[in-house]
Amino acid sequence: MAAAGVAAASLFGADCRLCSADILAPAEVRARIEVAVLNFLAALASPTSPAISVLPLISRSSANCSLRSGLLSDVSSVYLSYAFCKRSLMRENNAKAFVMELCYKILGEGKLVHQRELFYKLLSDSPQYFSCQRHVNRAIQDVVALLRCTRQSLGVMASSRGALIGRLVLHEPDEEQIDCSILGASGHEITGDLNVLSKLNLSSDARYIIVVEKDAIFQRLAEDRLYNQLPCILITAKGYPDIATRNPAGLAILCTYKYGSISMGLESYRYACNVKWLGLRGDDLQLIPESAFQELKPRDLQIAKSLLSSKFLQESHRAELTLMVETGKRAEIEALYPHGFDFLGKYIARKIVQGDYI
Repeated sequence: MAAAGVAAASLFGADCRLCSADILAPAEVRARIEVAVLNFLAALASPTSPAISVLPLISRSSANCSLRSGLLSDVSSVYLSYAFCKRSLMRENNAKAFVMELCYKILGEGKLVHQRELFYKLLSDSPQYFSCQRHVNRAIQDVVALLRCTRQSLGVMASSRGALIGRLVLHEPDEEQIDCSILGASGHEITGDLNVLSKLNLSSDARYIIVVEKDAIFQRLAEDRLYNQLPCILITAKGYPDIATRNPAGLAILCTYKYGSISMGLESYRYACNVKWLGLRGDDLQLIPESAFQELKPRDLQIAKSLLSSKFLQESHRAELTLMVETGKRAEIEALYPHGFDFLGKYIARKIVQGDYI
């Protein structure tokens, strides 16, 4: 699409290149929903339009994404350009209309709901369109791409899965402060409400933030009080392949933290961070017993192939992944336990102090 035609095709104006989702007040989001509906109805009433209209959504495809670098930082993130894909309101794409209608009501009531709550409500009201959480998640991102506002601006927030522990004191307005260095091994739950997070007062002398994807590893390091040996904060998102795990899925998660994701490309720049690969790499394989290695599964190879074809993957990560594919084996971070349950904390502290990360 020519640059001159971009603004005309968009519902809410356009920049020449970078497309992002705005943080908006509920009234503004409701106004954008109304505009979207009026545009759709006008298209239906037009004698020159097709019988079923289509919605101009920002394309969330690899062909429409690039990597941008921050001007004042070393953080790079995925961004989407103003290229549009056309999706009709027929069949499963009717889902967007149901999501917009429900978000319109939620915002009018001044509420916030979790994506899981939204799924059960939509499953009850429109089961023919929402048979699983994935359908809801995709419809939400379609609405974000249509209205170009953040997910939280729609009144939708992620479930509270994360936890943290370490050298950090949290203080909510009108609440007692929480010293995260004296908590139990399960740590402090991280809320999914970004409005609450934005109001927190944070105090810390930590020099490092260590992101751990496995809750069991998080609790192991918390139990060992790693943050008393190394000035750090431990964070986990629970339940996903560990960033410190030497397998393709772990590297995929690392890249999501580092650059953001294409599916949430309109918001990636807000959440990307310059995370480093701290865990198992090729040079560490001599620490692992031969019996602890596992064969790469077809799913592992599929993820590896996708990563190797990515234009975002940095060369040091590409070399590690290529070695993994060539050997056909992967190793979990727990494979270090034969050296003792306290070895993992010492291993991580040593690598950080020596700068042994990529």
